[in-house]
Amino acid sequence: MSSRRRFLQQASSAGLALSASSMFGRFLSAQSPASADQTSRIFMNSRRTIASLDRNLFGSFLEHLGRAIYEGVYDPASKLADANGFRRDVIGEIRKLGVPIIRYPGGNFVSGYNWLDGVGPKQDRPRVLDKAWNSINTNQFGTNEYMAWCKAVGALPLMGLNLGTGTAEEAAALVEYCNTESGTKWSDLRRKHGFAEPYNVKYWCLGNEMDGRWQIGHMTAAEYGIKAQDAARQMRYVDRSLVLIACGSSAPSMPTYLDWDREVLESCYEYVDGLSLHRYFANTTEETGGDSHKFVAMNLAMDRQIGETLAVCDLVRGLKRSSKKLWLSFDEWNVWYRQRSGDAVDGHRQQAPHLLEEIYNLEDALLVGGLLITLLRNSDRVKIACLAQLVNVIAPIMTNTNGLFRQTIYHPYNWALQYARGRVLNLLIESPTYDVPAMDAVAYIDAAATMNPDDGRAALFILNRDLSKARQVEVVWEDTPKSRVAISQVLTGND
Repeated sequence: MSSRRRFLQQASSAGLALSASSMFGRFLSAQSPASADQTSRIFMNSRRTIASLDRNLFGSFLEHLGRAIYEGVYDPASKLADANGFRRDVIGEIRKLGVPIIRYPGGNFVSGYNWLDGVGPKQDRPRVLDKAWNSINTNQFGTNEYMAWCKAVGALPLMGLNLGTGTAEEAAALVEYCNTESGTKWSDLRRKHGFAEPYNVKYWCLGNEMDGRWQIGHMTAAEYGIKAQDAARQMRYVDRSLVLIACGSSAPSMPTYLDWDREVLESCYEYVDGLSLHRYFANTTEETGGDSHKFVAMNLAMDRQIGETLAVCDLVRGLKRSSKKLWLSFDEWNVWYRQRSGDAVDGHRQQAPHLLEEIYNLEDALLVGGLLITLLRNSDRVKIACLAQLVNVIAPIMTNTNGLFRQTIYHPYNWALQYARGRVLNLLIESPTYDVPAMDAVAYIDAAATMNPDDGRAALFILNRDLSKARQVEVVWEDTPKSRVAISQVLTGND
């Protein structure tokens, strides 16, 4: 790929900020490419907005999988560990990123996980075979360690619940353990374990990918909908302030895609606040025909998935005559395809095996930037999203015994975290286009922007999908003509 490919040219200023990612859908005007060198135009207006930005849109994910937990965030034997066994360098990096919310403990892992194995005196915790990834879990890192680590990095917990082998009663027990102050069986157990104050965990995921036949405890939509409703009711008997997320379809490729979502919500719509969806992207023969021009436009498929899922949510809302409007939690998304079969996903009953350790290049970062912009422009209905995952496993951050390094996908994720603030603007975009199989009139230039009304600073994220050359972009700030560029950053390269 050309070294002139440009991505995520970013800035923040007292009126304007230039960056890079992707734009599709809302008021996008894609001009026919009468001239291949035609200038693209982005029109910004502070009064034309989509939604107030929820920072949880830039969350992440940690699963008991490979080296994400052990040797990733928790490694007591490391020279880099603190008194709690947490990697100090990883804590510092994630605090610097400012990740707002982190999902745990899974993922496929959670559907066979007994949370009681991971609490209490460490010497009494069992070594358990994780059937999801055929790995050994020592349970030295569990619920209380996760809460302490979230506090150390400044992130909110997003707790996943086992609704595979687990029961609604066990889910409610974990809520009681985490959120009740004292005077009950499970709150007093937490206090006995040395944690007097409740954690007051707000966000909870009711299982993981229960539509998938690979999932431990897989069930039909009707079965899951009833179980999710029961879990939600029992959990809210313990704490009425909870925000609950039901499992939606795990991918558009599922044969039950959207039918699953409709049937689940017909049972539990009034008992949950959000619906989860997942998607991983690949530059493979099956998905893109190996065409990088199509791959860097695959965030448009995420746009479509969000729109289709919301249509089902709103259909069920109408059928139920409900006043509640559900939002989406896109709590697994990333590029993942090189390390997705064979030994890359089989732990061979080892502790902390090297699994899913994808090494990313520039085109992966281009797409990650595009996916971030898709999330921004759907921020009126997508309120939580989690880059999967955070450390070592399909991750922006990789560790070894001497320290850590940042992968290419770290940079667009970091820029979104550092610069996106305030309200998401509804941009108008004019751009030349190109065609790829099953995708007509793909805009070369894609963008999203935010503006913070408190200080007048804006951030504009721009993606150039042209793999052969730089392209001219004119930014028209319609109602702030005296704005200036304070910072401009570019990610580019030749891989």
